[in-house]
Amino acid sequence: MTAVSTVKIAPSILSADFANLEAEVRDVLNGGADLLHLDVMDGHFVPNITFGPPLVKSLRGVTDAVLDCHLMISEPTKYVESFVKAGADWVSVHVEAPDDIAAAIETIRAGGARAGIVLNPDTPVEKAEPYLDDVGLVLIMSVFPGFGGQSFIPEVLDKVRVLKTNGYGGEISIDGGIAEDTAPQAIDAGVDVMVAGTAVFGRDDRAAAIRALRSSAA
Repeated sequence: MTAVSTVKIAPSILSADFANLEAEVRDVLNGGADLLHLDVMDGHFVPNITFGPPLVKSLRGVTDAVLDCHLMISEPTKYVESFVKAGADWVSVHVEAPDDIAAAIETIRAGGARAGIVLNPDTPVEKAEPYLDDVGLVLIMSVFPGFGGQSFIPEVLDKVRVLKTNGYGGEISIDGGIAEDTAPQAIDAGVDVMVAGTAVFGRDDRAAAIRALRSSAA
């Protein structure tokens, strides 16, 4: 179990107002967010399309906060270097992507960023094992990627427990359906980073939303 006081809150900018993105980012960071989560979708690995390295570069120009890029893309080896050069601090790739995942991880690390591996809800934790020595983050999807507003899948927390029991030394993040009612379950399982979209950006008072996530698990 992770101590509540050490859990990091990572608002997903996909739920922000992109017409006022700089102000939105400053608002959540001033409100107590620990880092920013950037969901990158290519229209192939998942149906939707979001943004690419230019937006990461723009955000890097207005904040020193950790930029956590979650690449929901089919060919990460082609693009990870561009995201690192744009200013991403963490870059995570899906184990399910039809690509050379080991090469993508190596490129991320060579660029000086933290590499991460992502598991979809129906992907067993064993699929991550070949990469665990080379990544500093395992991102567990608690909804299926590509769409917001889905319900939290509590069964995925068994993967968190397995990773903790087996002594994984990096951080474990959870993404999807995180709110005041699900945050306690995630923290109790041992999650280190909670990604939250509408639970933070969907509230007028973002500081209160972040406090609510922390206090719900206390």
